[in-house]
Amino acid sequence: MSRTIIRGGLVITATEETRADVLVDGEQVAAIAAPAVAEQWVSNADTVIDASGHYVIPGGVDGHTHMQMPFGGTFASDTFETGTRAAAWGGTTTIVDFAIQPVGGSPREGLDAWHAKADGQCAIDYGFHMILSDVGEEALKEMDALVAEGITSFKMFMAYPGVFYSDDGRILRAMQQAADNGALTMMHAENGIAIDVLVQQALAAGRTDPRFHGQVRHPLLEAEATHRAIQLSRVAGAPLYVVHVSAAEAVAEITRARDNGLNVFGETCPQYLFLTVDDLARPEFEGAKYVCSTPLRPAEHQADLWRALRTNDLSVVSTDHCPFCFKDQKELGRGDFSKIPNGIPGVENRIDLLHQAVVEGRINRRRWIELACTTPARMFGLHPRKGTIAPGADADIVIYDPRAEHVLSAETHHMNVDYNAYEGKQITGRVRTVLSRGEVVVDDGTYIGRAGRGRFLARDTCQYLI
Repeated sequence: MSRTIIRGGLVITATEETRADVLVDGEQVAAIAAPAVAEQWVSNADTVIDASGHYVIPGGVDGHTHMQMPFGGTFASDTFETGTRAAAWGGTTTIVDFAIQPVGGSPREGLDAWHAKADGQCAIDYGFHMILSDVGEEALKEMDALVAEGITSFKMFMAYPGVFYSDDGRILRAMQQAADNGALTMMHAENGIAIDVLVQQALAAGRTDPRFHGQVRHPLLEAEATHRAIQLSRVAGAPLYVVHVSAAEAVAEITRARDNGLNVFGETCPQYLFLTVDDLARPEFEGAKYVCSTPLRPAEHQADLWRALRTNDLSVVSTDHCPFCFKDQKELGRGDFSKIPNGIPGVENRIDLLHQAVVEGRINRRRWIELACTTPARMFGLHPRKGTIAPGADADIVIYDPRAEHVLSAETHHMNVDYNAYEGKQITGRVRTVLSRGEVVVDDGTYIGRAGRGRFLARDTCQYLI
C-alpha cells in the first residue's frame, strides 16, 4: 500500500488545532506527529504533500442529500455520479442520502432501488437513511433487519399529505420500533395538514408567486410540528433528530427539550444561515430558485440559528442538497407556487460557507469542523472512521487554503444545476486538495477521482446520545 505524508499544515479537528504532519498508510491515517518526529517518515514515503500555510481538516460529512430524488413530477438534477463529484470538489468526502419506501411497497424495495442508483456511480463514500412513507406492520418489522444492515436512521414527514405524510399514530409506532432497535428517528417537522389549507387559500386569492411559498409555511407551523414530534419521541422513549430547522420558534422547542436532558437534536442548513425570505421575493420568477421546505425565513431568524449552533442546541449543518434546474424544472410552478419543485443545491458550497462564518467570527475553527464533519459522523454512526483525523480513521482529508478568495457562481461550480443559490457571494477560504480514503481525488483545480470508487457505508447506531 502507498504511504503519503502531509507536511507543514495546521491540523484542525473538533477538539484541537495542532501544527503537525499526517502519515497516511493505504486508506487510513497511520500517525500524526510533530514535524521533527515526522521527518523520519519521509524516506519511506511514496508521496509527500506540502500543506504549508494551509489547514489540514477531516473530509466533510453531509448527512442530508437527495441525489436523483423524484419530486413533483421530475427528479433532482444531480445523479449520484455528478452530485458526489461536486461534493468532493467542495471538500465533502461522505454523504448520507435518503432511500425512499414507495407508498404501497416495502422499505426493502426502496433501499434496493437506491442501491441500484448509487452502485458504481459514487466518487466518495456514501450511506443511506430510509424514508418511511407507508408505515404498517411489515414496514415496522423490516426496520429491525435494515438496522442490522447499517441503515440506522429513519425519516418521516409531518408535511406533504398524499406523498410522504405520516400521521401521529404511524409516527409513534415507528418511534417505538426505533426505541427497541436503536435507530434514530429523523423528522421533517411542519404541520402539512394546516399548510395545505393555507396553500389552497392563497391560490384561490390569486397569490401564486414564489414568495407565497414562505408565507403559507408559517414559522409557527414548523414550531408546532417540532413540539409535537418531541412529545411523541418522549412517549416512545426514542431519540429524535429534527432536519432542516429554519425558524426561531422551532429552535426554542429544541432548546427546551435539550435543557430537559432529552435526546433531541437539530440540524440546520446553509440556506437558512445565508439566505432569507427576500430571495423568495426576487422578481421575474427568480424567487423560484429559492423554494425549499422548510422555507427561507426573515433575516431576524438567523441570529437564533447562529446562537443555537454555538450552544449546540443545533448540532449539525447539512445541505438538504436537492437541486432542480431553473429552466424546465423550477419553471413547472409558473402561475402556481405549490408546483415548484422544493429544493436548493449546495453540496459543493457547505464547507466554504461555514468557513466564511469562521472568517466573520460567528463560529471558531474547531466548531466549523465539529458541525461539518465530526458531529454528523457521530450522529449517524460513522465515527471514528469518518469525521476526524486520527490513527485508524479513514484518510478522508482536505487541505484547505484559508486565505484564497473566490466567488460562488454557477459558471464555476460542479453541481449539475443551472444556477447557484449563492451567486456572487465572496468567500475567503477554498479547498485545494481532497483525499478520499488516502487517494487524491481533487488537487489544485483538477478533479482526478472517478465514479465508482466510493463505497457504501454500513453505519452503526447513533453515537451522540446523551
